[in-house]
Amino acid sequence: MSDADPLVALSAFGAVLRAAGVAADAGRIASFTEALSLLDASRPADVYWAGRLTLCSDPDDLPRYDAAFAAVFGGQPVAALEPADLDPVVAASSPAATDGPPAPPGGDGERLRAAASSREVLRIRDIATLSAQERAQLARLLAAFSLPGELRPSRRQKQAQRGPIDRRRTIRAATRTGGEVMALHHRRPHQRPRRVVLLVDISGSMAAYADALLRFAHAARRASAPVEVFTLGTRLTRVTRELSHRDPEVALRAVSVAVPDWSGGTRLGVLVRSFLDIWGQRGLARGAIVVVLSDGWERGDPQLLGEQMARLHRLAHRVIWANPLRARPGYEPLAAGMAAALPNVDDFVAGHSIEALERLAGLIAGPARRQLVAAHA
Repeated sequence: MSDADPLVALSAFGAVLRAAGVAADAGRIASFTEALSLLDASRPADVYWAGRLTLCSDPDDLPRYDAAFAAVFGGQPVAALEPADLDPVVAASSPAATDGPPAPPGGDGERLRAAASSREVLRIRDIATLSAQERAQLARLLAAFSLPGELRPSRRQKQAQRGPIDRRRTIRAATRTGGEVMALHHRRPHQRPRRVVLLVDISGSMAAYADALLRFAHAARRASAPVEVFTLGTRLTRVTRELSHRDPEVALRAVSVAVPDWSGGTRLGVLVRSFLDIWGQRGLARGAIVVVLSDGWERGDPQLLGEQMARLHRLAHRVIWANPLRARPGYEPLAAGMAAALPNVDDFVAGHSIEALERLAGLIAGPARRQLVAAHA
């Protein structure tokens, strides 16, 4: 394997793992590279187990790792590899044979590197330009996505090793030792995920992106953070329940049945107002991260959109607008709707590719996650 080959594979695999919610930081990637240097990088089994043993730190990481491995290197899960089939270094520390990896078709290092390279290119391609086969690969990559929510402090307190003294627990403990304080107990605010609201434009101008963005929304629904999803077309439709299906294909079929206004026009101002009147004012938008996934084309009154975005901005913790046109050379937000909305948008980002959606996931997940995404972009 040449020096450039592992860089391509690691770049694709590391990015997909982080998008899937596995903490594949620089240190873990370095350990993965070192382990792989002791094995045969042309053997998919060696690559799989070297990564699994160095990149996974929690039982919850295992299914995410398997999904990411299959998404990057291709193939479907097969019967577990016998220890005799593995390199001795891997076999000595691998789990029981019941936890077998997905095996890439062909099984040789050349095909494995080619699969990683093609998926790395796919990450930066504009979704609107993909072929049917590439869209199938895109669906597999999006199925491995994870969207951890930004944490916010709640009014509830929890035990801690340091921080403000918990007087009640300290005094209660002292009563058991004759009134003598033997140890100080501490407390800190309990943290809970912040709500995320996704408003997905499914109008005609967004037809090339709607399927991928809804798959992104489906991945977000699997996260621990509370997530609400609405479609924007000629009307506002709540599709949170439809996207709760575990299987993305089942979820997308349920959405297609529930949404009557695919690929039509859109009146963003009217629909944002409907969202606020029906759902947002009652609590969904209060303190939430609201993400609008739209190209900003407005067939209604741009002034109304500006007024409703200002209203949304006052309610929400943060407003993010992801526009697929944002990444095009020379793009400027000159469309009346986009120009009216921007003064009340905290983050204006692209939404045209897997890489752009990974960055969007980092923004949604908060500053700590954003730094991790930026460091490995």
